[in-house]
Amino acid sequence: MIAHLINTDIGDRGILSVYLEYRKENFNFLHNSAKLFLDNIERVLIVTGFPIPPMMLAETDGPPGALALYRAVEMLGGKAEILTYPEVEMVLEPFGVSFARVPEPSDYSLIISVETSGRAADGKYYSMSAMEIKREPLDGVFIEARSLGIPTIGIGDGGNEIGMGKIRELVVKYVSHGERIVSTVETDELIVSAVSNWGAYGLLAQASFEVGKNLLENWNEREIIGVLAKGGLIDGVSKTRSQSVDGISAEVHERIVGLLKAIVNEAL
Repeated sequence: MIAHLINTDIGDRGILSVYLEYRKENFNFLHNSAKLFLDNIERVLIVTGFPIPPMMLAETDGPPGALALYRAVEMLGGKAEILTYPEVEMVLEPFGVSFARVPEPSDYSLIISVETSGRAADGKYYSMSAMEIKREPLDGVFIEARSLGIPTIGIGDGGNEIGMGKIRELVVKYVSHGERIVSTVETDELIVSAVSNWGAYGLLAQASFEVGKNLLENWNEREIIGVLAKGGLIDGVSKTRSQSVDGISAEVHERIVGLLKAIVNEAL
């Protein structure tokens, strides 16, 4: 139910086909990701930030999901830090977030990416429309973490994000410009979703079942989107400062979160 809900492909970007085929071989991907999350909650690094060409400003997809994960880690007794771009730091700072600026992967028990660009086969970084992203990348911490055996989770919605290297062939098969934009960066677990924020919320909904507590209980999606847009982050599809994410209105995002909350409350 949760996996289907977070893969409602309103933007029609091909991710639904990716998800359906991915799930055939990885039916328990959400459960496995939640287990990895809960088993390694002690010190978590959450990475987010996807600059949108040509302005190269970070978008509103990713930071809300990262903030929700941050709050959940703290709620569960762990410690979290966020690695991101300066403009995202600025809008998240009022929420009392701790930031990592030069993180050492070995200092963390788990590293999670929410909508962060991952390098393509040619070493470059691309948007969904195959425009090159020209800002300092954040994926190096995952490549190093993998070499050290530190657990990693990737959350993405288009194929060009950290973690999507795990299903490269599906991105090439179903996503426009897939062969050029697909990320080569893999993670131990991968959550595919229609909007990356939804993937983070889906992870928390699944984890809620395991801990017997609704980790999304006090999450206000509309308020968070509004704060980020007011702070200068842009919608990755419309490329405007609007109360929307990936071209989808705040009302729809709010209702998706509401459904996830209701599903968890009903189950508990």
